[in-house]
Amino acid sequence: MRIIPIASGKGGVGKSLIAANLAIALAEANRRVVLGDLDLGGSNLHLILGVRSPGRGLGSVLTSGKHKFDEAVVETEYPGLRFISGDGEIPGLANVTANQKRSLIHKLTHLDTDYLVLDLGAGTNYNTLDFFLTARHGMVVTTPTPTATVNAYLFLKNVLFRAITARLPRKSSGNSYINSLRKDGEALKRIYLPNLLEKLQEVDPEHYPECAHAVRSLQPRLILNLLEDPKDAEKANKLRRSCREYLGLELEHTGVIYRDDLQDVALSARLPIIRYKPQSVLAQAVYRIADKLVQLESDEEDDVVEGGDLDQTFQEAALEAEADFSAKLGYVEDLLHSGALSTGDLVETIKMQQIEINQLKKENNLIKSKLVRAIQQGFVE
Repeated sequence: MRIIPIASGKGGVGKSLIAANLAIALAEANRRVVLGDLDLGGSNLHLILGVRSPGRGLGSVLTSGKHKFDEAVVETEYPGLRFISGDGEIPGLANVTANQKRSLIHKLTHLDTDYLVLDLGAGTNYNTLDFFLTARHGMVVTTPTPTATVNAYLFLKNVLFRAITARLPRKSSGNSYINSLRKDGEALKRIYLPNLLEKLQEVDPEHYPECAHAVRSLQPRLILNLLEDPKDAEKANKLRRSCREYLGLELEHTGVIYRDDLQDVALSARLPIIRYKPQSVLAQAVYRIADKLVQLESDEEDDVVEGGDLDQTFQEAALEAEADFSAKLGYVEDLLHSGALSTGDLVETIKMQQIEINQLKKENNLIKSKLVRAIQQGFVE
């Protein structure tokens, strides 16, 4: 079984959209797929999937001893795809105990299926991090905006930190060292993870090998979503460099997806976009990512991509961004010629995009000013 946890550093980047559509695309490739909504406390994946009454889900299983886990795994109208809802309406579901979490992970990872696609909650709470760490190649979804890419970096930093600390027994010298860092928030914030491993090798040589192996074995996959322009694809390289230089972590690029207003229409119709408009640029991008995952099935799950092969994934993503942009322009032209899209609609769309661009510029300037102040304060100190 291939486990595909899908996470993001912040909400609103299209993580759930990708999880639902990717699961259907894999099922259409004649694979057995289970799609799980693990955004505990805020689950809404059933709406994107088009399931009106998800029925008994994880909430019922976790909060009641009467229901078995198998009861939460239900068939869908899509052949080959089963679904596990999150029961987000049950209060307190996001705060599962450590024992409940271990039990849930065990049951999920022992399902009889080819793919297990997990839609995780946004952010860096321990539940999300531990679900993400059920696979070596978890997927991180982000957008080209500065805030989203920064949050993606911070998410991956927390993933690595969790991978290390989870392997330190409570009474170990390594855990004592980590606790001393936690007492100084500034020290923990400035921590350089490769140096942390070196320090653990010094203070806790017994558990260092397992910590180092946990870090080396991780190679998250990146999806850059909600692109507007081919130049947006360059933001992935900046994120890659930051992860490599400051985390000692290599990213693999899985693909790019352009923003498409049809997604909102599809959501209103309670249909996934690859069913509502399978020939759209967005749907084709999802199919392309599914094809890549299917092609990787011949590789061992423990394999880590290195060197030129990693570079190639980023080069391919840049080419995909160019090709999809051309396809998107051609699609708009077809709509104009057919009369489905008026010139007024196009002008209104451009106006809205200009508003979004101006908002992003303001966010960018704010971040720059904060950086300047931080640098100045550092020099003063």
